[in-house]
Amino acid sequence: MPKNANMILDKAFRISQIDERIYGSFIEHLGRAVYDGIYQPGHPNSDENGFRKDVIELVKELNVPIVRYPGGNFVSSFNWEDSVGPVDQRPARLELAWRSLETNKVGLHEFSKWAKAANSDVMMAVNLGTRGIADACNLLEYCNHPGGTKYSDLRISHGQKDPYNFKVWCLGNEMDGPWQLGAKTATEYGRLAQETAKAMKLIDPTVEFVVCGSSNKDMPTFATWEDTVLDHTYENVDYLSLHSYYGNRSGDSNDFLAKSDDMDEFIRSVVAICDYVKAKKHSKKKMFLSFDEWNVWYHSNESDNEEMKQHPWQVAPSLLEDIYTFEDALVVGLLMIVLLRNSDRVRMACLAQLINVIAPIMTDKDGGGAWRQTIFYPFMHASKYGRGVALMPVIESGVHATSKHGDVTDVESIAVYSEEKEEVTIFAVNRNLEEDVVLTTDVRSFEGYRLKEHIVLECPDLKAVNAFGKETVKPKTTDQTSMDGGKLTSMLHKASWNVIRLTK
Repeated sequence: MPKNANMILDKAFRISQIDERIYGSFIEHLGRAVYDGIYQPGHPNSDENGFRKDVIELVKELNVPIVRYPGGNFVSSFNWEDSVGPVDQRPARLELAWRSLETNKVGLHEFSKWAKAANSDVMMAVNLGTRGIADACNLLEYCNHPGGTKYSDLRISHGQKDPYNFKVWCLGNEMDGPWQLGAKTATEYGRLAQETAKAMKLIDPTVEFVVCGSSNKDMPTFATWEDTVLDHTYENVDYLSLHSYYGNRSGDSNDFLAKSDDMDEFIRSVVAICDYVKAKKHSKKKMFLSFDEWNVWYHSNESDNEEMKQHPWQVAPSLLEDIYTFEDALVVGLLMIVLLRNSDRVRMACLAQLINVIAPIMTDKDGGGAWRQTIFYPFMHASKYGRGVALMPVIESGVHATSKHGDVTDVESIAVYSEEKEEVTIFAVNRNLEEDVVLTTDVRSFEGYRLKEHIVLECPDLKAVNAFGKETVKPKTTDQTSMDGGKLTSMLHKASWNVIRLTK
């Protein structure tokens, strides 16, 4: 017999209007993300600029509104001047973060063109590792100032008359990490970020800034780092960054699906720190969060370390090429639910990354095709149907035991209401690996609405993967939900991602 769960949805249970940038992503000059990923001149599917049209179409399917660029660890030794001007005059550089060779054939101009073709804005990052305030200001002037100055006129001389008007700027990347070039103490970074933001605001008062939080919640300086950095920067920045990756190194799938609870706890902890600094400063300003690196990442770690050690200074080496399983897709769906549940404070997020590097989209080597990984689908469903107001469901769910997270709920869910489209979408994961759950949902608040469809992603093999031309894991519509008298009855099979849609 299946277990039971009950849920109440009401249009009055509002969490927040969802900022569409919560469905952002990330492309770093790392591995085959740029070269042999978005850019492959001579490929049968490439356009006149060398961009893969099949990749662009898949990015459009994901409907990604903003893409973080150019890093990541890469940015901490990035000389932006190398990436502009005539391509044949750009220098090749030793890229120290990933021990690769950077040709600079794709730079600011090219990536801006690609982002426009993919219907995305650019979240630009500045180098606060090996460089500083002056270089950040020069880059902003180059990108956003209309003309009549040294760097804006340089942009115009490079063929770009109109400014790019990039609105979101990351003040460095993971500056607490000992792996980071130019790593800093919290005080060193806080002072530098504050003065950089102050100077950049004088050039363009409309820009928004993301200041670096801890690289992850297990860093020894977590919490004190956020407190110190925000103490310096609070009134001059708009978002604090969070980064976290999740994996199943122990092989315990049951506990792996509980790790979304860790993300929820991480967000709540950082919100508490932000509000403490706000109170300490007697500020009226609310600090929002940018969860600008999140994903499952663990499959490729050992091979990556060996590749960088044994074969350094390659152009576009195969790095971080996780091939995702069905259980990874369930975890991505669970993480997406957590982000939406916290959308009152998490305004931006970046699935890291987008192409080939821990990515939902892969391209086969040697001129092959592009294809959807298992994790493509829960992210695509959330991005496509999760625009509107996040609603907090009241859930009564059974629990099951895990090895490291205690008893956790069988069902995790969030709902999104689009008044404009007259649609309600329920995202739900049954993370119980042994038992189906019958979910009864009270939707009487949505008078006149009817069931439109129930989409499910499920697979009997948790370790199943996709490949080019062979999608073992893909969604389907099902008749597992019925509606009667303002109540939905949904069969949520064990280990399943569910999208239940209502419309008028």
